[in-house]
Amino acid sequence: MSVKLTSRETSLWAKKHVDDGEMLWLPLVAHLVDCSHVMNWLFYHWLNAGQRELLTQSVSEEDMQKLIKFLGFFHDIGKATPAFQTKKSYDNNASLDEELIERLNRNGFSELRVSGLSSPQKSPHALAGEAILESDAFNIPASVGAIIGGHHGKPAEKHNLRIQLENYTANYDQVDGHVKDPIEEERRQEEKQAWQDTRQRLFDYGMNLAGYTEAGEIPEGGQPQAVILEGLLIMADWLSSSEWLNEDRSKPLFPLIGLDQGYQDIDMTSRFENAILTWKQSDKWVPQRVILNDNTNPYFNHWGYTPRPVQLAMTQAIQATTDPGLVIVEAGMGLGKTEISLIAAEQLAYKTGRNGFFMGLPTQATTNAMFTRVLEWTKFLADDEGKKLQIDLMQSKRQYNSEFTNLPEASNIYEQSENGKQHQTGSVVVNSWFTGKKSILTDFTVGTIDNLLRMGLKKKHLFLRHLGFSGKVVVIDEVHAYDTYMSSYLFKAMNWLGAYHVPVIILSATLPVEKRNQLVKAYLKGKYGLNYQNRLIVKDGWKTTQAYPLLTILDGPELKQLTKFDQKNQKSTHLHVQRLNVNDEELVQAVTDKIKQGGVAGIIVNTVKRAQVLAKAFQQNQTMGDTPLMVLHSAFLAPERSKQEEKLQRLIGKDGHRPHKMIVIGTQVLEQSLDIDFDVLYTDIAPIDLILQRAGRLHRHDIQRPETLNIPELFVMGIQAPYEYGDANEAIYEKYLLMKTDYFLQDTVTLPNDISKLVQEVYDPKTDDLIPEIGESRIKLDKDQAQEKQRSNVFQIAAPKFRLKSTIHGWLDYDFRNLNKDEQSANAAVRDIQETVEVILIQCTAKGQYLVDGRSLRDVSDREISEQVIRLPMAITPNATVITKVINDLEDKTAEYFDKWQESPWLSGALALPLDDNLSATLGNWRLMYSEDLGLNYTKEDE
Repeated sequence: MSVKLTSRETSLWAKKHVDDGEMLWLPLVAHLVDCSHVMNWLFYHWLNAGQRELLTQSVSEEDMQKLIKFLGFFHDIGKATPAFQTKKSYDNNASLDEELIERLNRNGFSELRVSGLSSPQKSPHALAGEAILESDAFNIPASVGAIIGGHHGKPAEKHNLRIQLENYTANYDQVDGHVKDPIEEERRQEEKQAWQDTRQRLFDYGMNLAGYTEAGEIPEGGQPQAVILEGLLIMADWLSSSEWLNEDRSKPLFPLIGLDQGYQDIDMTSRFENAILTWKQSDKWVPQRVILNDNTNPYFNHWGYTPRPVQLAMTQAIQATTDPGLVIVEAGMGLGKTEISLIAAEQLAYKTGRNGFFMGLPTQATTNAMFTRVLEWTKFLADDEGKKLQIDLMQSKRQYNSEFTNLPEASNIYEQSENGKQHQTGSVVVNSWFTGKKSILTDFTVGTIDNLLRMGLKKKHLFLRHLGFSGKVVVIDEVHAYDTYMSSYLFKAMNWLGAYHVPVIILSATLPVEKRNQLVKAYLKGKYGLNYQNRLIVKDGWKTTQAYPLLTILDGPELKQLTKFDQKNQKSTHLHVQRLNVNDEELVQAVTDKIKQGGVAGIIVNTVKRAQVLAKAFQQNQTMGDTPLMVLHSAFLAPERSKQEEKLQRLIGKDGHRPHKMIVIGTQVLEQSLDIDFDVLYTDIAPIDLILQRAGRLHRHDIQRPETLNIPELFVMGIQAPYEYGDANEAIYEKYLLMKTDYFLQDTVTLPNDISKLVQEVYDPKTDDLIPEIGESRIKLDKDQAQEKQRSNVFQIAAPKFRLKSTIHGWLDYDFRNLNKDEQSANAAVRDIQETVEVILIQCTAKGQYLVDGRSLRDVSDREISEQVIRLPMAITPNATVITKVINDLEDKTAEYFDKWQESPWLSGALALPLDDNLSATLGNWRLMYSEDLGLNYTKEDE
């Protein structure tokens, strides 16, 4: 049955503003139809097969399409109210506001005026839309209404919903209550009826557009489906609300119209088709079946080498799955786990209907290093398919990554063919529409692990994050690096990834059995619910296996483990381990003696302070002679650290030009991101998995070494007495883990054979009884972990609810509101780290203002200035009160020295820390000094 709209419905506005003196508006019904068209298109052409399969678990695809159209149309039905229609324009243009009010008056909404209601702010249009649809007039199911109410990023709270129509009637009907005067009462009832009739006609029109005849036909699903639909609705709303593509006036999407035009003047079909053609700037990946036989293997096709037996066996096992979910790869450092995961991503994407990819890593440094490798792989896929594939680097300093910033914009990579026509070539591009909250919607993404952990954090617009991840193959690298607090968020993310049937690949060289089992359980619980054990098919011993390498696969509800590999040609490294309890002077002597005949010595310590103190000790010792010394830690300016990392890779990386002698002092950054090779290694005591990661940088490559260093030697420092490791080490790592590491770390370790055995011995509580005096440390560990779990749950979403009619009401209640505007705060929230202050270091002297490398600010760009960032040590900003004071002080200094920065897109909002002629400054009662060799050092002035 066709429903025709009257001038009353088409006179309602959805958007309005003044542009270059011209007053513009968009009829509400036009925006509703736009959004319905866009959401329907996204469902069929942007979502992948895996996502559509998830949405149609309990309904047919035809019924889901109807619901998609319904949600798109009715998302802004709350704008068909006096509360919204009397809103002032954002630029407070009184003429525009009066023109549109007058239009409404002429078309049947009498006595309507701007500011005519007492509490319009109590009924924001998303909340109003849900209240209208769930009212007795329309009886839309609450699980569907909740999606309407949450389309601005956060679902309504139930108590707010219940009071809307009762307490704020005038916001919906223009009048409330009754008056004694019968004539006045009749007029008021006419006004009320006008609004109710209008909404009824819009409802009938929208229902007809969606293909429904009555509300009872509208289906209800589980919570995972509702979350994805909400994310898709938010995306559709944002797209259909965009007048131009990335603010480019030459690329219109859904522009407003002049006041002399109306809904009847818009060709809604052409408008939609032209907008989609303009918006679609890149292609979707179409994963191909991975061919693996005697004549063809993907490793050779991608990287030009024959896979190792372990790689080949794992890839074959993954290829044999039918319903792959979770894949856990445990193998030694340098074996090629990254390549296994990239091939597995292609296999799993093909098998599960996904067309996106995310790889999460612990730090910005590891993320940058991995981006290079993923970019190369993505270029191979793009060239192979002849497509434009979009990629994003999801970390806060991506603007300084030249590989990322040098990628072309999606709209600029067409080439001219011989006949003069444009044709598309395979390439990897950046699509600027997918930025900010939309970044995770990019098909190929590499980012810090925070991006994944935040799937579990109550934060506005979380639906978009879930929508993005639901369409990807997810790879989590170095999963052993996450503590109890972060692991709590990781397990919650695994719940939801399981609920979305997202294939997940986990990589680790040093994974404790208990964490492996927790990851499996979290995924199964998400995919099959609380009673997953009733469906689980396993073989005896799966929970305790210590095989290494090890491949664990969830294929549907069946858990498979590959434990036997051909390793007859595997290279083994036999480490000689020695404890070394010496002072700094003795350490300098020991290291210089060790490399007297040549060689590269690595020293990995647990704190920046310790690295700086040691570096000074080496610099001041005459036995150093001309031996080069490099220091690497997090307290260097970002550009300097990048240069040091690149230099280190050139010198002692694979195929590097190794110096005759060299000493490298660093912190944990050396154990994570760099493919470097030491001839001898000294390390502070740390948990066994980190010791082994550090040891992976010892004799890493098959190269010629000084004769005296042919045997790999690992010296462990910081063991001051039996089970005493010093306050600094015990403040960073749990003493319990240090004690167990100390006990089980033998004088000889064979890599990779001993990796799993050592990790399991240290992390298995059953071995505690072997170690005397460990009881107190165990109690402290249990207490600390319990507190971390408790803190992590405060702003964490609940596990998915699968029952039909489960709503998203309350999903984000009690969210951490400070996180909604601050990405740094959100990242800190999922890492349980204290927020710090980031500053730009500028030397200010009587001669002028300079970067710390000596270049004058007059000779460098704003971008180069913005790169000179560093985080102040947490000792200087120990709590929120001090942070606020420090920020206020730095804002005053920045305004005094650099008042023009606020006009720069690169420097606006940045804080400067002016340094004197000696590159030092005073902040509170702290003295800070920067040096090219040591980075940022700090001391208390009264010390």
